[in-house]
Amino acid sequence: MSDGSSQAPDPPTSDTDTSATATSGRGAVRRLISRPGAGAGLLAGIAGAAVALAFGEFVDALVDTIPSLVVAVGEALVDYSPDWAVKLSIELFGEKDKAVLAIGIVGVSLIIGGLLGACAMAPRRRWVPVAGFAAFGVIGGWTAARNPMSPFVGSWAVAVAAAALGYITLRVLLRLAPAHRRARPDDGDVEPPEPVTVGLPDRAADSSRRAFLLSVGGAGVAAVGLVALGRGVRGPSAAETARAGIDLSSARPPATTAATGAATAAEPTATTAAGPSVATRVAALDTLDEVSGISSYVTPNNDFYRIDTALTVPQVDPANWKLSFTGMVDNPYELTFDEILAMDLQEHVVTLSCVSNRVGGNLVGNAIWTGVPLVDLLERAGVQAGADQFVGRSVDDWTAGFPTPLLYDGRNALLAVGMNGEPLPTRHGFPARLIVAGLYGYVSAVKWIEEINLTTWDAFDGYWVPRGWSKRGPMKTQSRIDVPGSGDRPVAGTQTAIAGIAWAPTRGISAVEVRVDDGPWQQCDLGDSLGDESWVQWHLPWTPTSGTHSLQVRAIDGTGMTQPEGPKDVRPDGAEGWHRVAVRVDPA
Repeated sequence: MSDGSSQAPDPPTSDTDTSATATSGRGAVRRLISRPGAGAGLLAGIAGAAVALAFGEFVDALVDTIPSLVVAVGEALVDYSPDWAVKLSIELFGEKDKAVLAIGIVGVSLIIGGLLGACAMAPRRRWVPVAGFAAFGVIGGWTAARNPMSPFVGSWAVAVAAAALGYITLRVLLRLAPAHRRARPDDGDVEPPEPVTVGLPDRAADSSRRAFLLSVGGAGVAAVGLVALGRGVRGPSAAETARAGIDLSSARPPATTAATGAATAAEPTATTAAGPSVATRVAALDTLDEVSGISSYVTPNNDFYRIDTALTVPQVDPANWKLSFTGMVDNPYELTFDEILAMDLQEHVVTLSCVSNRVGGNLVGNAIWTGVPLVDLLERAGVQAGADQFVGRSVDDWTAGFPTPLLYDGRNALLAVGMNGEPLPTRHGFPARLIVAGLYGYVSAVKWIEEINLTTWDAFDGYWVPRGWSKRGPMKTQSRIDVPGSGDRPVAGTQTAIAGIAWAPTRGISAVEVRVDDGPWQQCDLGDSLGDESWVQWHLPWTPTSGTHSLQVRAIDGTGMTQPEGPKDVRPDGAEGWHRVAVRVDPA
């Protein structure tokens, strides 16, 4: 059989012959949708799949703990996808990777639903849509029930109900489909074709088609309506309600010990009632925020990057949440959220970065974090000798681990409950998360944390380690040009700012240098910062000449080491390289 033949071959005489003559999956699909009535089946199947997905979204909007079918399948795909696929999606789409995945799942589901509907028009394949929608239910139930926050029975019940509703929609629509021939006499596919009305008036045929199309449209509107209704009736989650009632300013009593809550005579820190808040100290800094286009010294919560494996943000009710300390500790114990708030909370400015942040990328942020020092919490637990790995586990079973001795080298490491003066946003880990200065997030920054486990270095690997990433994730020295961007068009002879940020927690930044084209490296002015764990802003005045210029930046950290020239890929332990921007300067 040749697609380029001028005359189509005789139809095969059996399903076996059909399979034998198929040269590709594409050919099989083409023959399937070319059958009489396949178009109506496609539309009915798409509508059925849409209704099934919409029902899952509706329940998800009403019940915090049961994820939609799209979310459940997406989370399973994230967990079981090869590392190269996850890395590629982050590089291509950044923080939008989850939205792209969700759209892809919806699109593929609708296509599969359409093909199942087309199969329903082939009499010997009428079992296929039954099996297909049943498979939808099984996959949805399994992926939803595997989520640690989801009730097992409820997750399965919703998935099965969604699949059944989708199949019922398909069958109802097919009963309304206009009269058609189900098979050609020479198909040999099934029993002889059913009698049809010959010479059906055009007006009646048009009316039948319109009724079918209106029914399909009605199913689509119902699907959209279900989603909209769910969004409309959904109120704030228990997590959002609880968060709105928290005032961190009132959760900072005079210095107390984290282990017992007893008052102490400790020297006042930046966060006790005896001294100014970190926010006040930040406001007094001589930063470079006034430079147009530069990243602000403190990244607003809404602008702070988010990279994690959760397709939707876990909604954790702090009233039902506890943090457990387990593993190689003398005194395993649990903490409630209220107990944490009653401790002596500290504030520190710490820069976080994702290991997938490419040179010049935006997966980095600087914030004021409020929380309890991890060393205080471990003192109460009593860390045993040999427990040289600290492992955090989130409510959705994501894990990260780093060497325990790092907690005692002077860096700030917090069980954080606040971000930039307010309770953690749900998307950033409410009710509590880990912040460890100088480590990439993939080995330390556990959001929605519910367990801290002390173990040995060889006994456990965090989520990303088996997927090809380094087990140790110290943050590298990096710098970025914010302005001018590649799309900016400065005017020759007009002073222009070259400015950006640089970071090297916990070493700090001692200098930043910029080179224009192949000229000499020029030292930049640095803005103030609140310690070596936060980024610094830098600035260099530049009076350009017309034409295209290449700008490069490099940083020198607090130890005197110059940022490597690179280039080096993000895998397995972070990118290296000098950020370069090409700028077109217009003539005066």
